[in-house]
Amino acid sequence: MQRFSTGDRVRIDIPEEIDPDHKQYHGKHGQIIEVLIDEADSITNDTRDSYLYRVALDSGEEADFRWRDLRPPIDGSQKV
Repeated sequence: MQRFSTGDRVRIDIPEEIDPDHKQYHGKHGQIIEVLIDEADSITNDTRDSYLYRVALDSGEEADFRWRDLRPPIDGSQKV
């Protein structure tokens, strides 16, 4: 089950401060520009893990995230 789609606006939510990506990405916003599929679900047994979301952050940077690190934006606007 794909949680987000290309064009969706999202907020990065990495609550664990010990996560290496927390400081760099937590709380930032961006737009999903590509949805990639891999076989991570074969390791985790969770079909949601087979989706990797490429996000163009408002800062201009691009980064990839799993579903568990993404939330709807704070302002509530889902599509750009």
